[in-house]
Amino acid sequence: MFTYTINKDCELKLLEPRHAERLFLLTDQSREKLREWLSWVDFTQTVSNSEDFINSTLKQFSNNDGFQAGIWYKGELAGVVGLHKIDWSNKSTSIGYWLGERYQGKGLMTESCKAVIDYCFNELNLYRIEIHVATENMKSIAIPEKLGFQKEGCIRGAEWLYDKYVDHYIYGLIRDDCHSTDFRRS
Repeated sequence: MFTYTINKDCELKLLEPRHAERLFLLTDQSREKLREWLSWVDFTQTVSNSEDFINSTLKQFSNNDGFQAGIWYKGELAGVVGLHKIDWSNKSTSIGYWLGERYQGKGLMTESCKAVIDYCFNELNLYRIEIHVATENMKSIAIPEKLGFQKEGCIRGAEWLYDKYVDHYIYGLIRDDCHSTDFRRS
């Protein structure tokens, strides 16, 4: 299976059905914080829900339409990062991500996104990557800004989040914005 080493403490690995219980526990332990910005949290009520998600992501990977990888920190599942889908005709994609509450503030997501960008530009030969983020989600906004993405605009009422619509900023990064080595592993 796909594995991408970030450093001695952190790696990305495709999620497998055997990870369903860990994924569910991580979601459940961080449920209140995750629910603030992620609309799928209330639909994850059992280990079986997490297993269904993992199976759908393996199908996504086998269809060459992106991937979802577990972020593994010191051997523990810390979060998920991946591609929503790949638009092969335009060589573009978008990245989605989340971390369990106790793993936040360690730089894991910035490094994980950097690894995904490297993979997209240097392995998949994509040209454009987007990140969509709720306009009030300051922690998520920090990721594309640290990584040199350009804020390209705002989509009003982009997502129904439990009891209200939220606006999204669209951040974009194209291959021409950076040197091909900017996101390569050192």
